[in-house]
Amino acid sequence: MYSLLLLNGGIGARAGAGQPKQLVKVNGLPILVYSLVAADGVEEITQIVLNYPEGWREQIEQIVADYAIRTPVTYVAAGASRHESVRAMLDAATQDDVIIHESARPLVGAADFAALVASEHRNVSLMLEIPFTVAPVDPAEHRVTGYLERSTLRNVQLPQKFSTADLRDAHAFAEREERLFTEDATLVAVAGHDVRFVPGSDRNIKVTTPTDIKLATYLLTGGDENWND
Repeated sequence: MYSLLLLNGGIGARAGAGQPKQLVKVNGLPILVYSLVAADGVEEITQIVLNYPEGWREQIEQIVADYAIRTPVTYVAAGASRHESVRAMLDAATQDDVIIHESARPLVGAADFAALVASEHRNVSLMLEIPFTVAPVDPAEHRVTGYLERSTLRNVQLPQKFSTADLRDAHAFAEREERLFTEDATLVAVAGHDVRFVPGSDRNIKVTTPTDIKLATYLLTGGDENWND
């Protein structure tokens, strides 16, 4: 069984919506609802740990009530960073394994959670091949500094699953080393634990900007079903 750590603490400044982006409606539903409903249908998820931006707990709790989420929900205040938020949410997790997702990825589906649960490995992330070339650079001087082999790189996606003990150990490692990470698969790997990946989907986008909101609306309303490559 799993505790789901559902990251939901961002204020959505880049989305330009005047409210946290997870409350913006896409296809008539707040973005947060899609992840809540998907997780609520996964038998192996027995607890949802949901964080919230300062001043917005009441609205978040109301959404959970309005959409009749049956899985028990534990509320945790958001930290100053994503890294700190996960660390705080870990303290509330009751299961020996956790799944991490973020409400800003509303196109998550039961199949994504099932792929993680089905893996024989305890530390697993969805990841996607990178269809474009990336290069290391010196940002200050706008200088290209080398080459990266695209076949050995992956776009890190969510959800991810971890042994709760391994994830706690990784966050303790980061605290000792005074390092912050922007996601947890690389954190757990850098901390010395075995981390695997399973193929993700290019539909599994993260909603960050107004353009992302429009794209998510298009995908959630089935706009890609008749798309011809």
